[in-house]
Amino acid sequence: MLLPIVFTLALLSVLPTPSHAAVKQATPDSLVIQDSRVLHVTPAQAYAALVDVARWWNSEHTWSGSATNLSLKPEAGGCFCERWKDNSVQHMQVLWASKDHLLRLQGGLGPLQNMAVQGVMTFTLKPGDAGSTLQFEYRVNGTSGSGLDKLAAGVDGVLMQQLDRLQRYAETGNANSARP
Repeated sequence: MLLPIVFTLALLSVLPTPSHAAVKQATPDSLVIQDSRVLHVTPAQAYAALVDVARWWNSEHTWSGSATNLSLKPEAGGCFCERWKDNSVQHMQVLWASKDHLLRLQGGLGPLQNMAVQGVMTFTLKPGDAGSTLQFEYRVNGTSGSGLDKLAAGVDGVLMQQLDRLQRYAETGNANSARP
């Protein structure tokens, strides 16, 4: 179990930060990551893609090695979970689900889970001329010893990769496709 944590920490430390993302705040005890992008689908299509997490999440960022083991139940108390063989992980828990509009989850992803920090991730969908605007925010708070400022760029890189994959999946049906 320690090996995936070490691997994830090493990976987080070398990932670049995409230009459309923003680490809005990074201190030893907190970080805030935000992103806003246009998805060329309706809010209903975007929401359906968002909750179909097994189809767009990168398998490299799972404990089991396969995103097909992921599930997300979009209702208050629902689980963003990973289950395989005799193992299971709750990555996050749904706080608020408003179909086609908002999904808010609570928890720490990857190495953040082991750090006993508190994270809240919000996806907001708004209709627009070109389809939908997806606004994303991940707020994480811990203690001064958490060192979240040192992890911010890596966490941002992983999350932006996931959002890129979500966008491709929503727009093309394939998270691995080139942009249309």
